[in-house]
Amino acid sequence: MTGEPWTHRPPGTVPPARLRPRLHYELISCGLQGHALLGTDAASLDPPDDGSDPRIVVRSEGGTRWHRCLRCDSWLPLPAPTTPTREHLPTRAEVDLPLRGRALRDRFVLRLIAIDRLLHVLGLGLAAAAVFVFLADREALRGPFFAVLETLRATLGLGDRLHDGLVGEVTSAFTAQNSTIVLVGVALAAYALLEGVEAIGLWRGRRWAEYLTLVATSVLLIPELYELSVRVTPTKVVALVVNLAVIVYLLIAKRLFGLRGGAAAEHAARAADQGWDALERTAPDAGQGSRAVR
Repeated sequence: MTGEPWTHRPPGTVPPARLRPRLHYELISCGLQGHALLGTDAASLDPPDDGSDPRIVVRSEGGTRWHRCLRCDSWLPLPAPTTPTREHLPTRAEVDLPLRGRALRDRFVLRLIAIDRLLHVLGLGLAAAAVFVFLADREALRGPFFAVLETLRATLGLGDRLHDGLVGEVTSAFTAQNSTIVLVGVALAAYALLEGVEAIGLWRGRRWAEYLTLVATSVLLIPELYELSVRVTPTKVVALVVNLAVIVYLLIAKRLFGLRGGAAAEHAARAADQGWDALERTAPDAGQGSRAVR
């Protein structure tokens, strides 16, 4: 295509200037979903009914149409359709622009957090179900459990060491009151429900879910730190690191509680990457390109 030099460089065309590679979420999304192109089904490239300049998104050069991906800014050469389904390009009001820039990055990260929360829902839900099943059959299980426990003590000589760890927790469960076990089961189920609400809200990109996740994760740092003070395990360390990363991301990148300008700055940053204004600002000079042709 002809025209003035293109000052905007699409994702993936500039080598990273730092050791840590930069993730181009536009390229990842296009690789998974395909490019978002306009005019592939239009008979002509004349301006649509709203009078907008079609050369922002599609141009004709030497009989070949060049379509600009609305997400990753790639220009792709395609032949004109042999059986077009519409006469002209759609108006801008008819186009649902794909996410790009910061908005697309946030969707990837928030959905990754949502998947983490869904795994929590699965684990907590199974734990809650196990608690109530245990409560229903506790008397039937009491005899076999303590018989096996005594056999292990006699044959292995472990003594009181069987009261530690998971075996000790199960032993305590057999002697606990029913009301205590019910409270544990209800607490696990409520926690699973909370995590499920967080996951749904984060997957759909809701601002309230970001606040809910931040508050819930921050509160749960207290028992996590206590558990680490009692015993350090790789699983506990990984869980703590993940939760701290979630808190930092929500506070800094998502600007919660007014940090870094708050919601207003968040919307302004998204607007710089999203919408028709961003596409016009980052397109090659439309005034120098070839005119659209039928």
